[in-house]
Amino acid sequence: MAFCTSCGSQMPDGTTFCSSCGAKTGGPATAVATAPPLEYTVEGDNLQIARLKLRPGQEIYAEAGKMVYKTSNVEWQSRMSGESIGQKLIGVLRRTVTGESLFLTYFRALNGQGEVGFAGDYPGRLQPIELKAGQSVLVQRDSFVCAETSVQFTIQFTKRLGAGFFGGEGFILEKFTGPGTVFIHGGGDFVHFTLSPGEVLQVDTGCIVGFDETVDYDIQFAGGIKTALFGGEGLFLATLRGPGKAIVQTMTLSKLRRELGGGRRGGEERSGLGSITNLFGSED
Repeated sequence: MAFCTSCGSQMPDGTTFCSSCGAKTGGPATAVATAPPLEYTVEGDNLQIARLKLRPGQEIYAEAGKMVYKTSNVEWQSRMSGESIGQKLIGVLRRTVTGESLFLTYFRALNGQGEVGFAGDYPGRLQPIELKAGQSVLVQRDSFVCAETSVQFTIQFTKRLGAGFFGGEGFILEKFTGPGTVFIHGGGDFVHFTLSPGEVLQVDTGCIVGFDETVDYDIQFAGGIKTALFGGEGLFLATLRGPGKAIVQTMTLSKLRRELGGGRRGGEERSGLGSITNLFGSED
C-alpha cells in the first residue's frame, strides 16, 4: 500500500507524483510510506460524537447526513464512490441494495489542521474499529458513519437462507476492509465479546452490531415451542461462532420505534405470532 509522504493520500504503487497534492515523492523507491494514524476522539454519553482531526490534504468519507459540524478549512463534496465509471456504477448498485443514499460525502482539509464531527441518528454508541491491511469486519445495515479513504466499503450476502430470512439483518451486511479506521453506530450500549474457536454466542435477532469476518453467523430455533411462543423473545436466535470479535447492542432501532409508537403492552417484547407475521410485513 502506497501513501504520499506529503499529504498522506493513498497512491498506486510505483507512482512518482501524488494525484491529490501533486507532490513529488522522489520515485517509486520512496513512494511507499506508512500513513500516519487518524487522530480522533469520541465524546459524549447517550448520543456520542466522533471528532476527527484532519491533516492538510487528508480525506475521509461518510454516510450522508451524519456530519454535525466542520471547520471552515474543510472542503466537502458528495460523490459516488470509485474511480472509474464501472466502479461508480457498482457503487450505486451496492448502495441501492443496502438501502443507503446513492452518494457518499467526502471531507478534505485544504490548509492547516481541520476538524469534522459525526454522530448517529438515534441514542447509542459510536465504535471506532481500526483495521489492519486486509482485515475485514461485517456490520449491520445503517450502522456506518465514516471511514478513512483507505478503507474499502463493499457488501456481503449472508451465506445461509435462514440467517437472511430470520436474522433481523436481512440478506445483506456491510463489509469494511483495511487498512484504516471505520466508525460504526448502534443503539443503547455496546457489549464486546472475544470468541474462542468453536465458542458460540446466542443473541436476540437484530441486536448484532458487527463481527469479524472469521466469525460464523447463523440462525437457530429458540428452544421449545412454549418458550418460542410465550418467552417474549421470538422464534429464532442469532448465533455467532468463533473465533473472532463481536459487538452486541442493547437497544435496536425497531425496539425504540415500538416504544415511541406505543406498540408494546406491559412487559411484552415480542410474541411468536408477531415473529411469524413479521415475515410478511414489518410490525413497526
